[in-house]
Amino acid sequence: MLRPVENHSLPRTAAFFDLDKTVIAKSSTLTFGKSFYQGGLINRRAALRTAYAQFVFLVGGADHDQMERMREYLSAMCRGWNVRQVKEIVAETLHDLIDPIIYDEAASLIEEHHGNGRDVVIVSTSGAEVVEPIGELLGADRVVATRMVVGDDGCFTGEVEYYAYGPTKAEAVRELAESEGYDLARCYAYSDSITDLPMLEAVGHPHAVNPDRALRREALARGWPILDFHRPVRLKQRLSVPPRPALLAVAAIGAAAATAGLVWYASRRRAPLV
Repeated sequence: MLRPVENHSLPRTAAFFDLDKTVIAKSSTLTFGKSFYQGGLINRRAALRTAYAQFVFLVGGADHDQMERMREYLSAMCRGWNVRQVKEIVAETLHDLIDPIIYDEAASLIEEHHGNGRDVVIVSTSGAEVVEPIGELLGADRVVATRMVVGDDGCFTGEVEYYAYGPTKAEAVRELAESEGYDLARCYAYSDSITDLPMLEAVGHPHAVNPDRALRREALARGWPILDFHRPVRLKQRLSVPPRPALLAVAAIGAAAATAGLVWYASRRRAPLV
């Protein structure tokens, strides 16, 4: 259980979430591989390679060397992509691809942190063009993500401007804490990967979520909570949408009419015959 609602006279706090396999069940970037193929950004061979990379990521996680190879592969693959087209594809397929793979447990935690007055920050190695719309979908307050260099022609050059990975994530967390006034000793962080150990160490309440073997060992040795997220669910299935005011008015009128009818019928039953 989380702590009670924050005392707002104290410094602000936040909850920092890794994205892939922590909030969603797959790699956010690789999940769009088929959509990028259908949009003409990658060829069939690249699409198959992306699907294989997704499989490897899901089965074995990703250590430092694998993440570096993935970064190099994705950088080379996206060279020449039109940024506007990428954003349009992500926007068109976001709900179909991402909504069904959001962990119910993660969505509940995000709601709980917001309810306790904490900001929610997504910190992901995936590209900003993918992570920012997902962050908006989740209701996150801020997003930290990898940024690629964009040329004057509006296309990715293949170079990385900022790589949100490993120690860089922890640096971003500390910079946000300084600019936003977060008290890191009272902040929370969640991740599945040992590569995010620096980010977890930066806060007072680290949590291992679906951890890889190395992070599980570390969490057990340090007494950190280990969480098991395994129920992907569509966000709209979690939300109870209240009836619109107009519908409420119609329902009230209908109920009043039905009541009046019953009263009239009962009075007719009781009236003496003449």
